[in-house]
Amino acid sequence: MKRRDVALAFAALVLLWQAAAMLIALPILPTPWKVAQVFVDELLNGSLGVNFLASFWRVTASMLLSVALAAPAGLALGQSKRLNRIFSPVIYLLYPIPKVVLVPVVLLVLGIGDLAKIVLIFLILFFQVLVLVRDQAAGLRPELIQSVRSLGAGRRALFRYVYLPASLPAILTALRQSIGTAVAVLYITESFATKVGLGYYIVFNGGTLLDYPAMYAGVVALSLLGLGLYFTVDWLERWLCPWQYAG
Repeated sequence: MKRRDVALAFAALVLLWQAAAMLIALPILPTPWKVAQVFVDELLNGSLGVNFLASFWRVTASMLLSVALAAPAGLALGQSKRLNRIFSPVIYLLYPIPKVVLVPVVLLVLGIGDLAKIVLIFLILFFQVLVLVRDQAAGLRPELIQSVRSLGAGRRALFRYVYLPASLPAILTALRQSIGTAVAVLYITESFATKVGLGYYIVFNGGTLLDYPAMYAGVVALSLLGLGLYFTVDWLERWLCPWQYAG
């Protein structure tokens, strides 16, 4: 996607926000300029920055953990029909379950600290990465694998030079598809029983202090967190999978 198109879309959204604020003319919807001023002030005094870093740590740790565990598991299932036959029924049952419904259970078991929030986001990302990587690895053409084996490649070489490069786009696609849901779950877990994080910042300013410009500044920060992660995954795909853009 071209940067110019992204910039035009951003400008259109800001203009739409400005028009809605002028039309409603109530404190619950401040203008973009007012929110931008508060956003800068909150960054300078450190309040927004501390909460942003807490949220960034939680969602980044979840993404790294999910890739570290789900990618090897997906590759193993994709390479072994026997393992896939054993575990497919379990994945079939667990994958469609909305992980948001597990929020009360995880909080009861793991408490209200960072671990519970990281585990909840991890559960969402884990199954997305696992299923896409498994399907990608299982869909490799047999003649490709046979040709590499004929050159003397063992299981480790196949994993490094065939399965892993072929599965990288699936891993990054899974992350890209899951970022929005992961950030939404992050907001839910931070909106209660915690005192740091963008979810807490938004709820506290909007529901307790009735400071709506600060609340919207938190919404903007959370949106920037999601967009930053999304664009980072795009950049990683261009760096790690250059053959995807060879044309």
